[in-house]
Amino acid sequence: MTLTVIGIDGGPLPPGAEGALAGATLVLGAQRHLDAVSLPTGTERVVLGPLRPALDRLVPERLTPERETPERETVVLASGDPGFFGIVRVLVEHGLTPRVLPATSSVTRAFARLGRSWDDVAVVSAHGRALRLAVNVCRARAATAVLTAPGAGPAEIGAGVCGWSRRLVVVEDLDGPAEQVSVVDPEEAAARSWREPNLVLCVRGEHPVPPVGWIAGGEPTPPAGGWALDDEAFDHRGGILTRSEVRALALARLAPRPGTLVWDVGAGSGSVGIECARLGAAVLAVERDPGGRRLVADNASAHGVDVRVVAGAAPQVLAGLPEPDAVFIGGGGPGVVAAVAATPAERVVVALAALDRLPPTRDTLRGAGFTLGGCQLAASRLADLPDGATRLAATNPVLLVWGRRSWLGTAAGDGR
Repeated sequence: MTLTVIGIDGGPLPPGAEGALAGATLVLGAQRHLDAVSLPTGTERVVLGPLRPALDRLVPERLTPERETPERETVVLASGDPGFFGIVRVLVEHGLTPRVLPATSSVTRAFARLGRSWDDVAVVSAHGRALRLAVNVCRARAATAVLTAPGAGPAEIGAGVCGWSRRLVVVEDLDGPAEQVSVVDPEEAAARSWREPNLVLCVRGEHPVPPVGWIAGGEPTPPAGGWALDDEAFDHRGGILTRSEVRALALARLAPRPGTLVWDVGAGSGSVGIECARLGAAVLAVERDPGGRRLVADNASAHGVDVRVVAGAAPQVLAGLPEPDAVFIGGGGPGVVAAVAATPAERVVVALAALDRLPPTRDTLRGAGFTLGGCQLAASRLADLPDGATRLAATNPVLLVWGRRSWLGTAAGDGR
C-alpha cells in the first residue's frame, strides 16, 4: 500500500497531489475536503469522523508476506499542514509511513489575514487535550495562537482569560464562505457563539509589533538570566523579600513551567511569582496591601512578565480564583494553608518564620493527601571586610515546608 497525506488550504493543491489522487483507489477525508478534489471514477471515498474507524481501514492494509497489495493507492486529505498538530503523527504512531504533501497551516494563513509577523507567537493545541493547559499559556504569554476544538473554542478560552489584560482575535471558517475575523475582549468572547472551525489568537495588546526574535515562539524558558535572581533584582519594602536562596529551593519544589498556573499568596514584592512567570507559568499574585500590589506590578513590568495581581486578604479572596497547579504561601497562617489544601493544586510550598506554625501546616497538608518534605534554610553569604578579607554574613533562617500530591499526575499531561 502506498499512503499519501495531502494538505488542503483552500488554494491550489500542493505539487504531486493531482498525481496521487489520479491513482488513488481509496481516499479518506472530511466531507468538505472530499468535495474540494476531483477523484477518478470508482475511487472509494470514506468520510473521516472519529479516527479509530479510519485507522482500522488503513492499518490492516500494511504490507505483510501473507497479504501483499502493492497496487493499493490510499490518500488521506487533511487541513493545512498535516504534520503540524495533524494526522501525520497519528499515522506514524500506528506504524504507517506516509508520503506527506503539505499545504500552509491554518496558523500561517490566519496571521497572513492579519498582516502580522508571528515568530513571537506560542502555538498550542486544545484539540483532544486539556483546555486548561492552553489557557494557562494564554495567561502567561504575550501572544498565543490556539488550535481550537468543539468545547474548547473562543468562548471557553475567553472565559479562561477573564481578569487578564488580553484581546482575542478569532478567525471563523478560515478559507470558507463564512470566513470572518473578529477582535473582542475576553468577556465578549465568552458570551458569544462562534462558527466552527475557528482559530484564536490571544494577545496582550491588539496587533502589537512583535520584538525582533531569533527563535520561534518568543524567548524560551528558562530565561537567559537564570533564576533565583539576586535580591537586588526586586524592589521591596524594608527588607521584606524572599531571599534568593529560599527562592531557588521554592522554585525547585513548585516546578513552574508553560501550561501551569501558580498562586503566589502573600506575594509581598512578588519575587517568587515573578520568577515562576519567567519560567513560563501563568501567575496570580495575591496581596492585601496596596503598596505591596504596586510593588508586584512594578517588579513584574521590570522583568517583562505578566503577573495578574489580586487584591484582598487570603483566605477569603482565594474563593473563585482559577484552580492552581502549584501554590507558594509566603504568609497568612493556618487558614490560608487549609484553603490552599482544598484546591486541586499538585504542589504547595509554605514559608514559615515561626516554628509553632509547623504542626498545623504539616497536619493540614498531610490530611489533604500531600506527601511532605521540608528544611530550614540558614544561608551565610560572602561579605567583604574593610581590609579586603572575606567573612560570612548570616541571613535570617527560614523554614520551608513543601507537599506534593503525586496521584494527581502532572499538569503538562494529566488532562485536568
